[in-house]
Amino acid sequence: MLKKRELAEVTRLYELVSHPDVYPFVRQKANTLDEFYFITKQTIEAEERGELISRTILNEYGQPIGVISLFDITKSFGFLATWIGQPYFGMGYNRAAKEEFFDDLFHFYNIKTIFMKVRKTNKRSAKAVAKLPYVIRANDVYPKFYKTVNSKGDIYDLYAIPSHLYQSYKQTTPLKGTEDVI
Repeated sequence: MLKKRELAEVTRLYELVSHPDVYPFVRQKANTLDEFYFITKQTIEAEERGELISRTILNEYGQPIGVISLFDITKSFGFLATWIGQPYFGMGYNRAAKEEFFDDLFHFYNIKTIFMKVRKTNKRSAKAVAKLPYVIRANDVYPKFYKTVNSKGDIYDLYAIPSHLYQSYKQTTPLKGTEDVI
């Protein structure tokens, strides 16, 4: 479902990210295919330097449908950014991609907390975050971060996924297909 970013997928991802239901909410904005190619190349190089972690989200046919990234990595935390192409909204890809990504971040990269800033006008993302049982609303829990992400006005709500909450959730959730096993 996830793979390392590649320049070969730029054209397809640009088609998806350009949709008016997606574009306003992405972190890395590109107005042209060439710009998106350049941003993707920079992202790949930044990952090689250890500055971020970025993956392409694939559908069940192996086609690129979105991107999930951890930016601004500092010590043991970073900020999550995810987008899914409009034709794939509501199909469960977002949550599945997040959980696969979180498994890697907490296990292989020693990340302790993943932060998400969600634009207060982005109702779709707010609903998606509300469905995740291991997420805490962090506006009051991390007031310095909340103030920092809103330095240009009250634009975002801040959410956090602490490793211990996510790991507890994973330990108490049965594997698919084993719900009826005693």
